[in-house]
Amino acid sequence: MSQLLSLESIPDLQAEVRALAAERDAVILAHNYQLPEIQDVADYVGDSLGLSRQAAKTSACVVAFCGVHFMAETASVLSPDKRVLIPDLDAGCSLADSITPEQLRAWQAEHPGAVTVMYVNTSADVKALTDYCVTSSNAVAVVEHIRAEHGEDTEILFGPDMFLGSYVAKTLGLVGTGRFHVWDGECHVHAGIRPDDIAGVREAHPGADFLIHPECGCSTSVMEYVAAGDVEAEGVHMLSTGGMLDYAASHKGQGGTVIMATETGMLHPLRLAAPDVEFIAANEQASCRFMKMITLPKLRDCLRDETGEVRVPPAVAERARVPIERMVAIG
Repeated sequence: MSQLLSLESIPDLQAEVRALAAERDAVILAHNYQLPEIQDVADYVGDSLGLSRQAAKTSACVVAFCGVHFMAETASVLSPDKRVLIPDLDAGCSLADSITPEQLRAWQAEHPGAVTVMYVNTSADVKALTDYCVTSSNAVAVVEHIRAEHGEDTEILFGPDMFLGSYVAKTLGLVGTGRFHVWDGECHVHAGIRPDDIAGVREAHPGADFLIHPECGCSTSVMEYVAAGDVEAEGVHMLSTGGMLDYAASHKGQGGTVIMATETGMLHPLRLAAPDVEFIAANEQASCRFMKMITLPKLRDCLRDETGEVRVPPAVAERARVPIERMVAIG
């Protein structure tokens, strides 16, 4: 429990938050990496794109987005008619910050005619310069679509996450082709989950299934271990956060131990989905300080005072919507 909540009752705060949400005609959205008490008070919990889709679908006038800034921007892009609020405007993202519009323009100038593919974890200004967005669950499918539509010799700029990019390149056999370029960016949390963490926790829990997010610093190493036969392929699952939840739902009632390599906030929804399964973190220190900036008191104040509005300029939003819609159309 945080110090902010040590003097206040979580149930009382949650009740106050729900009452304010009803009064403001607001829907509360929370990312899988949020604090448990935030997830438990939300109307919907999920990944960034899934939550933005919920924002677009809801009839509520106000969206209280409990996540980081680029996520609230994406919700604003997809829901220009709604007020999108974030409880802390300083809740940023090291991955989104790893590429700026100026850097992307310079990179594109070096590769004229290339198709630009950006992870959805980017700012609206970067999305506005992008041809296709991707999530961790559909990055391979989107790149496959581009190569099928534009030809296998099509040059592709992929960013900003170098681990997800490396995963896509290895999966599709694009390493060393000179046609698939990956930006050198990373999420500081996922990059901090290293192969040594995996080796140690797997040794401590032999036979446990291993769920790994493609953004992790250990992801490409694990792929290489699997290819070399050093890691049993049957127990390794490369999954988005949504894929991890699907895994949990399908294994409910089966018991056992499962190792999870992503931000530790993901443990809460996994344990709710399959209470009998022991989910453990590959690295207990893999906690995003930006995600944890969102607290119940800040959410209460945001709803009460209607502060922290995130609004993307219409011209930028119109351009940023295109790569997102292309991604959604591919599936």
